Amino acid sequence: MTTPLTSGPYNAPASVSRVEQRALIVGVVFTLLLAVGFFLNRRQFFHSYLFAFSFWAGISIGSLALLMLQHLTGGGWGLVIRRVLEASTRTLPLILILFLPIVFGAHSIYDWTHPEELAAHPALVEKSKYLNLSFFTVRAAIYFAIWLALAYFLNRWSLLQDRTADRLFAKRMRVLSGPGMVLFVFTVTFASIDWFMSLDPEWSSTIYGFIFVAAWSLSALAFTVAVMAALAKHEPMSNIVGQSHFHDLGKLLLAFVMLWSYFAFSQFLIIWSGNLPEEIRWYLPRIHGTWGAIALAVVVLHFAFPFLFLLSRSFKRDSGKLVIVAVLILVMRLIDLFWMIAPNLTHEQFNVSWMDLVAPVAIGGLWLGVFARALSRRPLIPINDPLYETALEQKHAHAGH
Repeated sequence: MTTPLTSGPYNAPASVSRVEQRALIVGVVFTLLLAVGFFLNRRQFFHSYLFAFSFWAGISIGSLALLMLQHLTGGGWGLVIRRVLEASTRTLPLILILFLPIVFGAHSIYDWTHPEELAAHPALVEKSKYLNLSFFTVRAAIYFAIWLALAYFLNRWSLLQDRTADRLFAKRMRVLSGPGMVLFVFTVTFASIDWFMSLDPEWSSTIYGFIFVAAWSLSALAFTVAVMAALAKHEPMSNIVGQSHFHDLGKLLLAFVMLWSYFAFSQFLIIWSGNLPEEIRWYLPRIHGTWGAIALAVVVLHFAFPFLFLLSRSFKRDSGKLVIVAVLILVMRLIDLFWMIAPNLTHEQFNVSWMDLVAPVAIGGLWLGVFARALSRRPLIPINDPLYETALEQKHAHAGH
């Protein structure tokens, strides 16, 4: 356990502490409300819980990828968002705790945990060697062990670099981030298959895991942009973060929007053109009726609008406008996850339970409270990082221009 760095001119503004308090209150209240749903409809409770978990876990785990990416690439854009990314990765212990109800409630979520389902579907018998609760739990433990280890070392070395100004720690973080990115892709791919694709155990897609790799990274970046836009209004970030930083973040946001869209559309195109009954049936309930309208909204609001707006250089440099796109992407990520997960319970019949609305707020309140606390415990800028001067030069270069 590291001691907090709570003094100096680079502390988080007081508003961060207020966010922590209010978020935790909201989280506790809505968690108690969600607990009522457990006794009213257990199956719906766990499906709503899994949907909400997938969104907030994505921000924590996606932030780990962005943190490693900025260590590998360098640049002022990565330095100014590093503390936000580190704070997001320090919510991973909470995500681990929040995952436990999914293990305990697996019988209410996954059909492959029921012997009678295996007996009724011979194709699942062979898959049961992989899809069984014991192996499922062991794999999840491995994923979390890798994520927590990466987050621990990246956060610890960053803190030690702050205290000692030793450039050795910057090299260590860069060296770890290379294989760390490979581990991230593999673990997220298998985690998404285990936790979400197996909701329909007879269906499979080779691109499904890559959709989550891109989607969780996109969620993390959109959240980070929104937080940076808020922090940039106050000292110390107002003295450091400039339009050029937001321009870089906007370009990266556009890249991730395109990457997610490419994977999502590729899966649809390959399955649709193949026209195989065992594959296409996953899309059939999701493209008709209200589900179809939601799919169209995802195409327009998750891809088309952000893509068009983020093409504009002036738009990306304006933090006030960029944050609107970031928030829109976060909302659409939530809706897209609902579109992917909920039909496994309701099938073609569209239904929104009150727990589908309460669960994201309950988990989100707890998550934001832990995030805000983590953010306030360290200076917002790693001042002893070799890239610190580069970040300041970007700000001043724009001011001079």
